[in-house]
Parts: sequence; C-alpha cells; structure tokens
Amino acid sequence: MRERSRILIVEDNEANQMLTRAVLELEGFEVEVAGSAAEALEEIEEHRPDMILMDVQLPGQDGLSFTKELKRDPAYATIPVVALTAHAMQGDREIALSAGCVGYIAKPIDTRTFGAAVSHFLGMAGGDRRVAAQ
Repeated sequence: MRERSRILIVEDNEANQMLTRAVLELEGFEVEVAGSAAEALEEIEEHRPDMILMDVQLPGQDGLSFTKELKRDPAYATIPVVALTAHAMQGDREIALSAGCVGYIAKPIDTRTFGAAVSHFLGMAGGDRRVAAQ
C-alpha cells in the first residue's frame, strides 16, 4: 500500500464532494472524486484506490448496482467499498452490505468522526469486515 491511502469518493453532489474531500485530505488521505459510476470506473482503472466511498444514489447507474458489478470483477473485487448515503432507514444498512459494501456511513457526515470511520474501515482485516459507522 502507498504511504498515503488513496480514497475514491463516488458522489454526484458537488457540496458533498467538497466536504468529504476536505475532511479526508485534512486527515492525510489522497483523495479522488468521481460524479458517476462511469467516471468512477475510469478512475479505478487509472488509479486503483485503497477504498471507495460510494454514494448510493447516483445519476445513471446507482451506487449499489455499481458495487455489485465491481465485486463480480476479480480485478476490483478486493477493493473495499463503503456505502455513503442519506438513506438511514432500517434495512438500508443490510441492503448495502448485501450489495458487497464492507461498511455504511450515514450522511450528513459528522466531520469530527468521518476520518476515523474511514481509517477504521481501511484498517479492518480478516473475518467479517462488514460494519456500520455513524
């Protein structure tokens, strides 16, 4: 792994892109942003990230179907994906995990704990790595 972990944020909302990027960069992460699944795939192919933060609702292909697609491809299946969503209804966490996400972070993000949550998901190893964070 690189000295600084590379995080890909897949998010179509510009304000959310700027906030999550700023918080993660302050925490020392290298951050790339994509606004759609198609843009994300290009970014993944060009600069393989250490983790993907995936908005569930994206224009065109939604984040969970894109996650399923990534998990079916042996070239990308090992990249951890964390759902990043405003949908915090009961059952949404399980849907994200069943799509292949290793975690779930609800929006709006808590800027005080967001970096630690991302670090937690990056640091998990072995066993059942699927966890939820607030």
